[in-house]
Amino acid sequence: MKLRAGLLLLALAAGGVLIWALIKLKSRPPEVQFARVSRETIHSSIVTDGKVDPIELAGARAERAGPVGSIMVHRGEVVAKDQPLVEIDSADPRAGMAAAAARIAQARRDLEVIRQGGRATDRAEIASGLDRERHDLEVATKNYESLQRLEAKQAATAYEVSQAKQKVEEAQLQIHTLEDRKTALALAASGDRAAAQARLEDAEAAARLAGTQIEESLVRAPIAGTVYEFDLKPGAYLNAGDTIAMIGRMESVRVTVHVDEPDLGHVAKGMPVAITWDALPGREWTGEVDRTPTEIVKQDTRRVGEVACVIRNPDRGLLPGTNVTVEIRSQTVAGALTIPKEALRTEHGQTGVYLLNGDAIAWKPVTPGVSNTTRVQVDGLNEGDAVALFSEKPLRSGMVVEAKFP
Repeated sequence: MKLRAGLLLLALAAGGVLIWALIKLKSRPPEVQFARVSRETIHSSIVTDGKVDPIELAGARAERAGPVGSIMVHRGEVVAKDQPLVEIDSADPRAGMAAAAARIAQARRDLEVIRQGGRATDRAEIASGLDRERHDLEVATKNYESLQRLEAKQAATAYEVSQAKQKVEEAQLQIHTLEDRKTALALAASGDRAAAQARLEDAEAAARLAGTQIEESLVRAPIAGTVYEFDLKPGAYLNAGDTIAMIGRMESVRVTVHVDEPDLGHVAKGMPVAITWDALPGREWTGEVDRTPTEIVKQDTRRVGEVACVIRNPDRGLLPGTNVTVEIRSQTVAGALTIPKEALRTEHGQTGVYLLNGDAIAWKPVTPGVSNTTRVQVDGLNEGDAVALFSEKPLRSGMVVEAKFP
């Protein structure tokens, strides 16, 4: 009996403690999250996505067909205008250039021979023969004339005179023959000049063609800038006109964004823009709106306008084709009093906040101003005031709360 009575007393005591705790818990003020009013620079902004492109860009193209011989640059490299990027294999045109050079040299030698009237050995042989025959003619003529005088004096026979005359005629014939050979040699040289000149011109044309092909083997940068599209490998075959690389000036870039139609009225040329890129967290690039839309287009379920922004990129960290987050700052207020947007409420047709006053809250009407995605400027509060954040518990002016600050 005593044990049963003891257990009963313990149960009653525990029940009393539980009832007391429930009453105490029920009477405890509700916990409410609060935030402080702070002073900062706030931007009213439109946040959207954008894509990066160079402001100035050009494609480097192959001027002739052939396999890639050597690669002289890599993606991301900064190049100067006309800097060689790739060399197409030039073995064939170089061989053609060597052959053309040999043909040019031979044609020029032929023309020199023709200009001089024929080959030197032929000319020397004819000249030597003419000198010899003219000397023989002179001797034969003098002998003939001497014998004629002797015959008149009957000191020489007619036969001797006849023989001397024959030698004169033979010498004259030899001279005529050599002069005919000399004339024929000159005529032959004259006739070959046109053919030799044609051979020279053909060889020079072949050399120019080979030189052009050798020069076209080097694919050069059309502008100074950064190589941002390039994936060639040695041995890849190129056709004339193929684009081998894209080059752009990257000190400033163009970011194209699509802004929803209702927000376009808040966008104007010259507004400041801030860019962030998930691949480089903590970095921000700045610039301005450069061009506003000229038309509204449908994009999926949206009606948007295309806004172009120019962004400074001095270290070339933003790469073409990058998808970035764009914040167009339509209005900026320095030194504004701001609160989290979730603290702002509308009750009984008024916009206001619940302000912490001691351990209770009081309704305080405020005038909102510039806002961004998380905070809003307000008039009617002081820096450091505590305002209640959103709560699922219904709040009312004069309610005692337990304030919690995140």
